[in-house]
Amino acid sequence: MLNRVILIGRMTRDPEMKYTTSGTAVANFTLAINRKFNKEETDFIDIVAWRQSAEFCGNYGAKGRLTMVEGRLQIRSYEAKDGTKRKVAEVVADNLQFLDKQQGTGNGEAKPQQKPHDEWDALGKDVGLGDIDIVDGSDSEIPF
Repeated sequence: MLNRVILIGRMTRDPEMKYTTSGTAVANFTLAINRKFNKEETDFIDIVAWRQSAEFCGNYGAKGRLTMVEGRLQIRSYEAKDGTKRKVAEVVADNLQFLDKQQGTGNGEAKPQQKPHDEWDALGKDVGLGDIDIVDGSDSEIPF
């Protein structure tokens, strides 16, 4: 059986760092991930990171950072304060990577890059026939 999730999106807020009573680090944050169907929609996925991944996230993560998360989907149940049973779906991160450059504020604080990634906007655009060089099949060599 396989339970693997790979997500790329932007952090919606700074990671929330906590420690268990035994001293284990845990970080929680949400990724905003755009998808296109009939119109552009955004999914908000809850992420949980533990131990070194949590420390890394807490030290370098910030609202707006472009982040890749690899992990597993976890569905858990809990009882709310009003006594109702609830379920939550979250991704437990095994691997975290920041895909943008970190900009410092001069005081040691991590700050996300403010300029959008123009090179990412071009990905996935349709290629027209005018963009393709046609090579005839005669005895000429392939141009690469």
